[in-house]
Amino acid sequence: MFITRRQFGFSLLASSLTACSTTGSSNSTSRKPRTELPSNLRPVANSGYAGWVASFRSRALAQGITEATLNEGFAGTGYLPGVVKRDRNQTEFKRSLEDYLAIAVSDERVSKGRAAYSRHGTTLKALENTYGVDATIITAIWGLESFYGDRRGNVPVISATSTLAYDGRRGAFFEKQLISALKILQSGDTTADRLVGSWAGAMGHTQFIPTSYQAFAVDFTGDGKRDIWSDDPSDALASAAAYLARNGWTRGLSWGREVAPNTTNGSILQPQPGGPRFSVTSNFRVIKRYNNSDAYAIGVGHLADRIGGAGPLVSTFPPDENGMTKADRQALQEALTARGFDTQGSDGVIGPNTRKAISAFQTSRGLPATGEPSLSLLRQLQ
Repeated sequence: MFITRRQFGFSLLASSLTACSTTGSSNSTSRKPRTELPSNLRPVANSGYAGWVASFRSRALAQGITEATLNEGFAGTGYLPGVVKRDRNQTEFKRSLEDYLAIAVSDERVSKGRAAYSRHGTTLKALENTYGVDATIITAIWGLESFYGDRRGNVPVISATSTLAYDGRRGAFFEKQLISALKILQSGDTTADRLVGSWAGAMGHTQFIPTSYQAFAVDFTGDGKRDIWSDDPSDALASAAAYLARNGWTRGLSWGREVAPNTTNGSILQPQPGGPRFSVTSNFRVIKRYNNSDAYAIGVGHLADRIGGAGPLVSTFPPDENGMTKADRQALQEALTARGFDTQGSDGVIGPNTRKAISAFQTSRGLPATGEPSLSLLRQLQ
């Protein structure tokens, strides 16, 4: 089984491929200084987009958005070409379950998760008592969605959703998100400068799209605002717990577990042929309401187990299409880096950095620069 970007949802891919440090546990509602956006995620002039916004205003007014909110929301916003590019390229990227879990349940994500679980333990246990959702599951969703708050996104949500609504590929869906984003402003839960998120409008620590925010976000701190953008993650974590609870989470029931090869009882999944098998429960299906992907739900469940102290999966994955195991791929990355062709890590996942390093090595040897890993290439490097 391979997992596409679309199955990842809107936020996981960006957060998973970047090594990040965790945020502090301050109760301040301020944000860190906003990182400079790449040029294609900055507004550019587009007459078609401008005309679309002009026509949208009447539709927004008809749905209860005030003129003042429209003016506030669209001030300084504009068409973002990079958002359209990312939306159209989603399905091009595939990963095996083994690669997905190498990212989603990396040693770094586990260690950061355990630290975050300890640091916010009082809040997480209170959420578990209130909503019935395991504190480790809440923490794992936080870890997958925003690297424990460190990758919340800084793209203006009004610009992102209006660009995608105008683009039209999923126009009706994103116009609905845009209306909900404007309603968030109108309710006073946040201000226009803080209404930021991923390229597709997923927001805050737990990456709620605007309609999910409207339906499920909660004010756990009691300050009168459902503030999922704050450096204090309490409202965001509570909102994720409320989302799972209202979608049918069963208190005290696990998500599932890895099972032995000959197990046949219960609901058994083996997403990657020859790889680990999992017995899953109704709570596994509730996790999929957050992101409709078996890989995502396994990632959340396994990361939660690891945060709670469990060890890695017992079963191994078979060699890939090149006949290489994860250990082979890691050895290849380590050997390339040692030769001066830096792969930017050795997680066994063959991504753009590794392919670039392979190509550079091949070029240095006068070979065709295919960028493809192989056992023969590994032998040349050893």
